Amino acid sequence: MAKRVFFSFHYGPDHGRASQIRNAGVVEGNPPAPNHEWELITNRGEIAIQNWINDQLSGRCCTVVLVGSETFGRKWINYEIEKTWNDGKGLVGVYVHNLKDESGNQTSKGANPFTGFRLKKDGVSTLASLVKMYDPPYAMSAMAYLYIKTNLEAWVEEAIKIRNNHQG
Repeated sequence: MAKRVFFSFHYGPDHGRASQIRNAGVVEGNPPAPNHEWELITNRGEIAIQNWINDQLSGRCCTVVLVGSETFGRKWINYEIEKTWNDGKGLVGVYVHNLKDESGNQTSKGANPFTGFRLKKDGVSTLASLVKMYDPPYAMSAMAYLYIKTNLEAWVEEAIKIRNNHQG
């Protein structure tokens, strides 16, 4: 049975890239919110957005952060990362810059979103010291996609083990 994961990504520039990975079928992802539903949620304010994210994370064992050129520092992605880690769930990052979007465009590689989070234990180490980031070694979109599809399930399993070994 496929692991149930939450996909975190910057919707605007990366929803097409994220859709490819979600539809690969190697893990069970959270269903995307249709544009009209997301608009209703966001119009109700920050608490509504937090509640929606919390509901989506419920019952998931890992968050897969799909990292594009503009992912780093995004408020709600940061919230999803922090909540996932604090809830004791696995966390893994995958660079998606080489996947083509709906217009056939690739983008530049974004910054590691885990570098901005300090671990509570020592206050010095960052999540980036524990959470793995995967960067497909292919510039061609089809090859990058195949690499992600082939490895995603193992990356999720590894992320869960890492988190289980670093409780607290």
